[in-house]
Amino acid sequence: MKKVVKVIGILVGVVVLGVVGVMAYVKLALPDVGEAPELKVDATPARIERGRYLANHVTVCVDCHSTRDYSLFAAPPIPGTLGKGGELFDQKAGFPGSFTAKNITPAGIGNWTDGEIYRAITTGVSRDGHAFFPVMPYPYYGSMNDEDVHSIIAYVRTLKPIEHKPAESKADFPFNFILNTIPKKAEPLPAPDPNDELATGKYLVTIAGCVECHTQVEKGQIIREKSFAGGRDFNLPGGVLYTPNITPDKATGIGTWKKEVFVSRFKAYADSSYKPHKIGPNDFQTIMPWTMYAGMNEKDLGAIYTYLMSLKPIPNKVAEKFKPHVAMR
Repeated sequence: MKKVVKVIGILVGVVVLGVVGVMAYVKLALPDVGEAPELKVDATPARIERGRYLANHVTVCVDCHSTRDYSLFAAPPIPGTLGKGGELFDQKAGFPGSFTAKNITPAGIGNWTDGEIYRAITTGVSRDGHAFFPVMPYPYYGSMNDEDVHSIIAYVRTLKPIEHKPAESKADFPFNFILNTIPKKAEPLPAPDPNDELATGKYLVTIAGCVECHTQVEKGQIIREKSFAGGRDFNLPGGVLYTPNITPDKATGIGTWKKEVFVSRFKAYADSSYKPHKIGPNDFQTIMPWTMYAGMNEKDLGAIYTYLMSLKPIPNKVAEKFKPHVAMR
């Protein structure tokens, strides 16, 4: 009997040591994406302008890295806060920890090298080697063509410096270990032929991370077979948002939409007369940054439409668009 107990004790000890070893490896050796590359971006006017276009209207980096006004429809960035960081993603919104967007103005990352910024954008690894939570969609940014990443780097260098130090992010257990396994080395795509509408649309949809918001999740991971079929829920200050189906399903998606309708849906928010309306406690609200995406040119929006229409139609009726926290009276 004593021998059996001893054997069991040894086995338990081996298992515990194994678990501790794995945890130590994940915590200390990961993420492993390599050193930041030696890189010096030549900040030409063309690059800065391309970076401005991408960061404000496609990848919408400045969306999360500014202060959004949730009292207005689509929560547009508050003027004067561009790049200052501070947007909070915490347990109240269903996140496994408390994560804050960082200050990406020169006051925040002015002493980072271009290579360190490149690694942060494309792999989700900070200057000091820790992993970012993928609410920053670096798994998609890692597919961005290098020239586009360089353009974004050139642009953020031109932002007005804002002295602001957001709170440190902190992941809950066990996600503080899991987080280190997410970053991976960048796999940049070639720049699409501007005359190839389908390829351009696929590239833009990829680097914009559209699939992430428009797909249901299970245990924190998007359900790939339901890609773009909508139904993901987001807990906003005033209620729960359910994202729409943007596959070409004619009954429950956008299959009956014409290209001009799709494009005009975005460009309506670019009209100089448009002003976001105030949101009451029971009013529909969205995280979709309409006023930012509205700045995309019509050719790119048309390419996105063409790509979405090439997807497999997935029937998925999203019953609710928005469910207020406060019951309607």
